[in-house]
Amino acid sequence: MSLVQKSTRFFHHDEVDKKWYIIDASGKTLGRVSSLVAHILRGKHKPTFTPNIDCGDNVIVVNAEKVKVTGKRKDQKEYFHYTGYPGGATWEKFSELLKTHPERILEHSIKGMIPKNRLGRRVGMNLKVYRGDKHPHSAQKPVPFTLK
Repeated sequence: MSLVQKSTRFFHHDEVDKKWYIIDASGKTLGRVSSLVAHILRGKHKPTFTPNIDCGDNVIVVNAEKVKVTGKRKDQKEYFHYTGYPGGATWEKFSELLKTHPERILEHSIKGMIPKNRLGRRVGMNLKVYRGDKHPHSAQKPVPFTLK
């Protein structure tokens, strides 16, 4: 008879090793890129995943303006924002937002896939999205993450 104790090991936030990844979104579908980035931000790709700890990695997404959408979403999808004041509701089409602030499209999509609580806000701070292929995080030596 074996005396091996079977128990799940939960990790503390001091024991988490955070890495920096860079993902190129050019020519990739919006939902597929967002799903992968949300998975990495939460840390679900690690064997040390703990649901109540920020054990995910930092992710840099470049070329946000070159992301694709399928179907008629480019013309029909709208983003809603309410300022809190009467008459402060604004709608912006995907195509207009892609021209002016393409990084907001990816941020909105990714943040919709992470938890809506304190942990989700903390995890969301590990996301950096940039237009073009330049970013100011070269000192962190990000590793390229290839999409499957």
